[in-house]
Amino acid sequence: MQQRIYMVGMTSTNDIRRGFLDYFEKNGHARVPSAPLVPHNDPTLMFVNAGMVPFKNVFTGLETRTYSQATSSQKCVRAGGKHNDLDNVGYTARHHTFFEMLGNFSFGDYFKDRAIELAWNLLTKEWGISPDRLTATVYHTDDEAFDLWKKISGLPDSRIIRIPTKDNFWSMGDDGPCGPCSEIFFDHGDHIPGGPPGSPDEDGDRFVEIWNLVFMQYEQAAGEIHLLPCRYNLFHQPPRAHFPTSPR
Repeated sequence: MQQRIYMVGMTSTNDIRRGFLDYFEKNGHARVPSAPLVPHNDPTLMFVNAGMVPFKNVFTGLETRTYSQATSSQKCVRAGGKHNDLDNVGYTARHHTFFEMLGNFSFGDYFKDRAIELAWNLLTKEWGISPDRLTATVYHTDDEAFDLWKKISGLPDSRIIRIPTKDNFWSMGDDGPCGPCSEIFFDHGDHIPGGPPGSPDEDGDRFVEIWNLVFMQYEQAAGEIHLLPCRYNLFHQPPRAHFPTSPR
């Protein structure tokens, strides 16, 4: 029997975008419009490749905004460089080169506990996704995130997976903000080939990443990593399983 995912009141990517932005605006985030695809003040990038790029200088302390929490639907291109999806287009059901990335951001405001709570509540309470279909990952040394997932979501230890690789330590490139991350995966069911994250069969389509919470605490430059001026920064994005852009 084929299983399908149903999200309450969601019939299109427009509904997902609107629901995401409305939810975070209701929870105190400033709604920020998408920045241009070509960054105006970042010579390290040809195109914006992640939702956090327009806020890069805020994370590193070079710029301030009138708000400490933000949400956006950022247009992105991934067709080269570190974040390159071009080689995967057509081979998977979840990769695109031009897409919109939904994100919520905290600049020295809330951190891991509130981040996990907001993501979990949107997915399970607002959108009605069954917790039984969800699995979380954390960076292998991030005991705090592991304990918070158990407390907030009630997930069993077996569905909070410690990952020791760069898949759970996010960086924008060789230089710039970085930090441990925690991903949320949706299980399509055993009729789809593939295994859970961290397993030999993780590249199958059964478990698909739908959210990435990045706890951006560091900045790396010239091979060295330092704490950011404001340590408790983060961004979240439903993420590698991109929603292709569609007319509003």
